[in-house]
Amino acid sequence: MTNDKQPMTSREAPWQAGLRAARAHLVPGLILQVCAITLVVAYYRHAPTHAALAALADFRARTGWPYAVVATGLFGGVLPFIYLKLHPATSGRYTLAQGAFLLAFWSYKGLEVDLWYRLLNTLVGPGHGAATITTKVFLDQFVYCSLVAVPVSTLVYAWCETHFDTATVWADITAGGWYARRVLPMFIGNLGVWLPAVCAIYALPLPLQLPLFNLVLCFFTLVLAHMARRGELPGQ
Repeated sequence: MTNDKQPMTSREAPWQAGLRAARAHLVPGLILQVCAITLVVAYYRHAPTHAALAALADFRARTGWPYAVVATGLFGGVLPFIYLKLHPATSGRYTLAQGAFLLAFWSYKGLEVDLWYRLLNTLVGPGHGAATITTKVFLDQFVYCSLVAVPVSTLVYAWCETHFDTATVWADITAGGWYARRVLPMFIGNLGVWLPAVCAIYALPLPLQLPLFNLVLCFFTLVLAHMARRGELPGQ
């Protein structure tokens, strides 16, 4: 955790830090991908699973944006925070104020991601063919994530990690090469997990895309929390 006003520095080249994160993500990422793909296959091939997910899709459609806010806040903010507070090595790392901030951030992200999925559904189409899924995955990972999702999340978590020390974060940004030093390694590291995961997400009907996103998000944020505890994240 950085408590002074000096820019946070990283000795690794961006691609090296990204590959290090990708290697750290490899095993849990494969587990997440197998689970996501299994769920998609079961939805289309296993009648009981299809019925259960159809009921979830109906509930999701009926609850609308409150589902997006509550579910994403829970899976992205609350559960990882509880993990960090319960683990002896990180129990004192995050305060309740930081936990509340992450809850608010991920609750908002639920709305953002839900709107993004709806936008792609309108612009690209609701189909599940290879061309449709490929187009959505490209726009998701190489436009939305590279330009919006990963930079914003990197900035938000840096601010949270410094206990909302704006001066320290701003000094790091103005030190030069912020995107290459901070965002690019995280983006590269995340691709190994999220690129296959969003293929599975966009293979499902729109009402089930956010629920699967939240399941992947929950496990992924727990992996990131575990990596942060061990000092394995890019820039650490």
